[in-house]
Amino acid sequence: MIKSKTFSMLAIGATAALVLAGCAAAETETETETTAGTEAATSIIGAYDLSGIDITVGSKDFDEQLILGEMLVAAFEEAGATVDNKVNLGGTSVARAALESGDIDIYMEYNGTGWAVHLGQEDPSFDPDVLTPEVAALDLSENGIVWVGRSPFNNTYGFASSPAVTEANGGAFTLTSMMEYTQANPDAIVCMESEFPSRPDGLILTENHSGITLPDSQQRILDTGIIYTETSANNCDFGEVYATDGRIPALGLTLVTDPGVNILYNVSGTIGQDKYNEAPDAFDAIINAILAPLTNVRMAELNGYVSAEGQDSGVVAREYLVSEGLID
Repeated sequence: MIKSKTFSMLAIGATAALVLAGCAAAETETETETTAGTEAATSIIGAYDLSGIDITVGSKDFDEQLILGEMLVAAFEEAGATVDNKVNLGGTSVARAALESGDIDIYMEYNGTGWAVHLGQEDPSFDPDVLTPEVAALDLSENGIVWVGRSPFNNTYGFASSPAVTEANGGAFTLTSMMEYTQANPDAIVCMESEFPSRPDGLILTENHSGITLPDSQQRILDTGIIYTETSANNCDFGEVYATDGRIPALGLTLVTDPGVNILYNVSGTIGQDKYNEAPDAFDAIINAILAPLTNVRMAELNGYVSAEGQDSGVVAREYLVSEGLID
């Protein structure tokens, strides 16, 4: 009897210990789940809910667009959306056609392009606080496309001077002094993309501003990427560039100072109205959070990681979002 009682007491004690251990394990599991849930919401974008929403993200086919497109992909995934990644579609016309047809739901576009190319307007404002709202209102009413946010950076057309010409000039040129230099030096060469001399937002703006026409004999037409390397090698005295291109500092080029001659190219998210209406507050908050830190200097830095250092655009995009606390 004593043995039996002792055994029973031991069994009861063991059972109680197991129950207590189970309770403790359950509490620990609950705490872990709670902690994990808290951690999942620590990122800025993780606080917004896009669960249940399918969204297809596109972009144009140059480095800055690849980075911006991958930022959208990573951010929407962080918010719980199901994302179809169609970044790197092609040029402007391809990306815009995909948006209008519904093949994609969103891509990043520039206010100057929206105004002059997609909407066919003239005489754009040189104030981004005016131009972007004007583009947004017109594109929404005519095409059902919503413009969300606006970047601080302005990736406008511009020119960069070669190392040799910059040194000879004692520093950076202005658009006027650049044109004066080409006029005084008939052998000076300006390298440009094929469409730039004829675009309404291209060379004509600098010629009108300076009052000097660049002769055909001083124009050399090259592919975009080659312009940077040939200008860096002093084979072009000046090269047409994009103001936030990371190859400008990486290749020792100097941006020609623009007092506000070239059309603005601040970027916004452009999204079909029906998709936008599925979660307007979340789309506004997420896209604004992505764009807010992107000054000219920061965007050029990110572009340089891809254009000059050969890093993967998706990796650069994600590391930027993590560094800003936007995603985990």
